[in-house]
Amino acid sequence: MDQFNSALEQEFPVNEQCIYLNHAAVAPWPTSAKKAVARFAEENVAKGASDYPHWLEVESELRANIAQLIHATPDSVALVKNTSEALSFVAYGIDWQSGDTVVISDEEFPSNSIVWESLNDQGVNVRKVSLAGDEPEAELLKAISEQPRLVSISAVQYATGTRVDLEKIGQACQNSGTLFCVDAIQAVGALEFDVRKIQCDFAMADGHKWLLGPEGLGFFYVRPEKMNDLSLNEYGWHMIKHAGDYSQTTWEVADTAMRFECGSPNLLAAHALHASTNLLLKTGMAEVEMAVLAKSAYLGTLLADAGAEIITPAHSRGRSGIITFGTNGKQPRLAWQSLMEKGVICMHRGGGIRFSAHFHTPDERLREAVSLAAEVCQW
Repeated sequence: MDQFNSALEQEFPVNEQCIYLNHAAVAPWPTSAKKAVARFAEENVAKGASDYPHWLEVESELRANIAQLIHATPDSVALVKNTSEALSFVAYGIDWQSGDTVVISDEEFPSNSIVWESLNDQGVNVRKVSLAGDEPEAELLKAISEQPRLVSISAVQYATGTRVDLEKIGQACQNSGTLFCVDAIQAVGALEFDVRKIQCDFAMADGHKWLLGPEGLGFFYVRPEKMNDLSLNEYGWHMIKHAGDYSQTTWEVADTAMRFECGSPNLLAAHALHASTNLLLKTGMAEVEMAVLAKSAYLGTLLADAGAEIITPAHSRGRSGIITFGTNGKQPRLAWQSLMEKGVICMHRGGGIRFSAHFHTPDERLREAVSLAAEVCQW
């Protein structure tokens, strides 16, 4: 048994129930997250909101955990409903001028294309560039040299696992005066992620994938220097200075990223995500990333040896938690259904089947998954 599973098997009983290779979609919680939510529920049932001050401490610690995971300050992190909400804060916070251009790739998840395309009535142009080729950043860098208003790119592409060089893109954006937005949902929790090194202005992710938390809670990072450049479109009691002082007769917007949190927090989800991020930080993101990449590379080797066509580009294999492979002429949805019936929890994406193992997934389960995939696809 590998080192992580021997230490963490109690945290992830999912590995005894099925072959879970779907962390790029919705991840199973660790046991510690379940226990945290159970405690929260018990407190609520027994004493109502008597422990509310403690619940807010948990939320504050969660904000600090996320800041640590992305190498930011807690004041630059907002807790939001999801990635789409955070992207909308950027898209509808910028003072656009007719003719402005937003550059994205042609492989983005719909959240990172629809929001920009919705700006068409403001005269904003969306330019989609290809990530194909041995250097996936090449067309992006060319487009950045033409000084678009903003570049928005996923750290890792959801369907194929293509991973771009964010540091190179960030430096190019700095040189051209282009705003840089990163959809980090397929990176944070699986890979080391440093907003300072990549020089992004905005980053966001949900908590329900690699962060091992529930749906309905994620984060929005704003570079402090850009905080006042985004106009606000949501207002409420929570996003002002001295929130909770109801004797105020005037108000000012909070100086921190809490200005993007207009109303009451999702404290139930915060308890779960607090426990999950505690686990990741305790394990160490360097160790988590090493394990995730090793498992992804191992899956790639097993699949190739079994005769599968690997759809994930060669330059990105073993560089994210995602490996996508072909189904030998079988419809991906049908192959996916067969695998799901056999207990392999995965997804059909990118014209094939996507496997996404986390650091805790036993290697034995990876071998079983590939063996079953070989049966289904008849390589």
